[in-house]
Amino acid sequence: MLLVIDIGNTHVVFGIFKNEKLVGEWRIATHLHKTSDEYGILFADLLKAGKITVSKIKGAILSSVVPPLTPVFQEMTERYFSLAAMVVTHTLKTGLKIQYDHPKEVGADRIVNAAAAYRLFGGPVVIVDLGTATTFCVVSEGGDYLGGAIAPGLTISAEALFARAAKLPRIELSKPKSVIGRDTVTSMQSGIIFGYVGLVNEIVHRIQAEIGREALVVATGGLSSLIASECKTISKVRPTLTLEGLMIIFKLNV
Repeated sequence: MLLVIDIGNTHVVFGIFKNEKLVGEWRIATHLHKTSDEYGILFADLLKAGKITVSKIKGAILSSVVPPLTPVFQEMTERYFSLAAMVVTHTLKTGLKIQYDHPKEVGADRIVNAAAAYRLFGGPVVIVDLGTATTFCVVSEGGDYLGGAIAPGLTISAEALFARAAKLPRIELSKPKSVIGRDTVTSMQSGIIFGYVGLVNEIVHRIQAEIGREALVVATGGLSSLIASECKTISKVRPTLTLEGLMIIFKLNV
């Protein structure tokens, strides 16, 4: 079995693969000040509750967009799983040719998502990751990682309104019944949800115009289901894309 860990700004998502099949998945809050022991105990308890035998886990890989936590999780996998975790960087085999001007600047999560989408669906493919940030990645038919776009995520936008506008409340991110809000909360929900639908559609249209052809669009991330149902450009929603990409990259590099 393989332990895969995706360390994000808001959540740490981890899963267990057995013979390329995801047999368990968990999501916990990201805490910068938790120790490797605290994370280790939490992981062990969740795996036990999921009836996963730790001794049967024979490999580990992690991707991280939170640099201070990378060594914490490396220490955790060594102490609690007796495994040296593979850490995703642009230097690993991914099945892609990274054409970024500065490849080391590409986020590990973007590399993992692109590797998974290309392996699963071929190219050209556009990956929209709706998480803390909203990111777009583009992979050509021949497997070239061309780059993409990065925008603030929905949660960041909602929190910015709450923090910077004295009379606006903190809201739940849910789709309102109509675009025309009839109170402050539904007006904010409309602006954020439908505004991001427009953002995704417009960027995807511009990407396809630049590459000169239609491309499959795959959405992932914690907020993908909220936006994808309203986006005409999104063809597939794959919530486990990042975990699948970690498994794929691990197998390419073992």
